[in-house]
Amino acid sequence: MTIRGGDDLKIAVDCRMSGKSGIGSFIDGVLPYLAKRDAELLLVGNPKSMPEGENVCCVPCDIKPFSVKEIIAFPKSVAETINSCDVFFTPYCNIPCGIRVPVVCTIHDIVFLDMPSIAGKFGTFIRKIFYKRAIRLSKSVCTVSEFSKGRILEKLGCKKPVDVVYEDIQEYFKKPISPTPEKKDTVIFIGNIKKHKGLQTLLPAFTKFRKQIAQTEKNPPELLIVGSRENFRTKDTSFDDSALESDGIRFTGFISDEELHAQLTQARLLVQPSLYEGFGLPPLQALYCGTQALISDIPVFKEIYANLPVTFFKTGDADDLCQKMSEMWMRPQDVTEFESPYSFEDTADKVMGCLGRSL
Repeated sequence: MTIRGGDDLKIAVDCRMSGKSGIGSFIDGVLPYLAKRDAELLLVGNPKSMPEGENVCCVPCDIKPFSVKEIIAFPKSVAETINSCDVFFTPYCNIPCGIRVPVVCTIHDIVFLDMPSIAGKFGTFIRKIFYKRAIRLSKSVCTVSEFSKGRILEKLGCKKPVDVVYEDIQEYFKKPISPTPEKKDTVIFIGNIKKHKGLQTLLPAFTKFRKQIAQTEKNPPELLIVGSRENFRTKDTSFDDSALESDGIRFTGFISDEELHAQLTQARLLVQPSLYEGFGLPPLQALYCGTQALISDIPVFKEIYANLPVTFFKTGDADDLCQKMSEMWMRPQDVTEFESPYSFEDTADKVMGCLGRSL
């Protein structure tokens, strides 16, 4: 199989993570705008939704990213189809074997190198090998913040061009729910039990905050943790799981995009106490939903949200977080007129620039 001829740039795009959170959301957001450019797209895998247009075709591929088969036995027929294109774009740092055309990869962050305790020595070592391999095999690297760019250049000694393409949230978050649901007495956190997500700061802060509010309000707030407490190899073990059984704390487990949109719209406050992020989308999601965002003052948040209507607290300081939660709870701010400076259309423009330069 080859994509049709012509003078347009022929781009193979790895879509095997389409439909999943994180990397999948990134490629699903960029893809429709790449399809609108003067280029022919070969989508590798099974994208969640196929962009319309005669310039788009697909080659099925069910080889898992980061699998042994991807590295040493990637199907020759798929590799040959990719090699019929001008360039290969991957939304992460996995590159199949047998690719001979120029490659542009994406490294969203290097949290496992900056916080090696998350994955342990062996896990960190393996991830560093993948990062190094991706850089070696690529003509250039995309990343989603100036912070991540700096860490890639310093920690990985990257000599290839590194371009900041930023990112955005999915379109469904930008469309208000109609009719608009009433706010509930909930504080919402979006993430998993991983050390860099900052739950070890949020839990004691919320417990103290809830006791304070209970003295003046009939219905004390509830903390809604959108994510799972199970089955994470890099689970945070720095605090006792019994802390998660406190009054007013509830896990949702996995929920659909529609349910997440509703829960975030109904919450009175989002708290994102991260110790480390590459970009950090939940505060952006919250603002689109008309929900206040209280976030840690880590460097990447100061970069991404510096000019947006969020409130910062001192990273890792549970007392400061508690105080800021109380202030925002008692004197809420209106964020319904929020406008974001980020868009996947801009992301696609920047990615296209990287692809063109790699030839």
